[in-house]
Amino acid sequence: MKLVCRSVEYHIDIIGQGEPLLLLHGFTGSLETWRFLEPMQKKYQLIMVDIIGHGSTESPHNAERYTMLEAAKDLREILEKLSIQKTHVLGYSMGGRLALSFACLFPEYVQSLILESASPGLKTETARQERRIQDAKLADKIIEKGILTFVDDWENISLFDTQKKMPQEKQQIIRKERLANTELGLANSLLGMGTGAQPSWWNQLENLSMPILLLTGELDKKFCDIAKTMQRLMKECAWQIINDVGHAIHVEDEEKFGKIVSEFLSKQ
Repeated sequence: MKLVCRSVEYHIDIIGQGEPLLLLHGFTGSLETWRFLEPMQKKYQLIMVDIIGHGSTESPHNAERYTMLEAAKDLREILEKLSIQKTHVLGYSMGGRLALSFACLFPEYVQSLILESASPGLKTETARQERRIQDAKLADKIIEKGILTFVDDWENISLFDTQKKMPQEKQQIIRKERLANTELGLANSLLGMGTGAQPSWWNQLENLSMPILLLTGELDKKFCDIAKTMQRLMKECAWQIINDVGHAIHVEDEEKFGKIVSEFLSKQ
């Protein structure tokens, strides 16, 4: 379905009954990444969103429209238009940063929070400034070289090395999803919603009172270290490490990921 939120046309797919579960994909992804969770529709109403600049959602020209605050306000309006007062929220990587931002900004809407390979951002302004410079260079490269060249490069960064163990058919599905995005949407997502552009939420973590589950892959050491620090700062927070997978747990081990998510939600 199409839903206009604050002048941006969003693509959303809603299936199932029961308690709502808002699903937020990662950078270069789309709502298609969550299709494997469709069996959960018997218990939950799955609200799958193409985040601004991704999939079939609109890609505005102004990068400031992509900030975490703007995107979080969009999510709030989506829920209001769907008459949803409270929802479970699951986000992966960039979508996890958006899910955490949403929980910090609008905690009254969040029943529970599941963060897969996510972070509260960079702690210092110096680190954020350095990252903004990197992201701006990458954004320029996407516009200049095109989506195909970018995806070829993106697939080969070390963060996704573990995905090369997956069957070729599955790798091609992910590649197709990435290629379906636009240069403008991805470039502006980096500029507006990148780790350097987003606020640091480290000092807000202790204020979150909803149940939280952190998920990291055993082979993704960087995000395991981040999760370890996050868990210490959060009140009601569990953390699970999934063996033999890297950053994108939900594509590298769908079955285990789905089981862990279902078990966590059933306790809430």
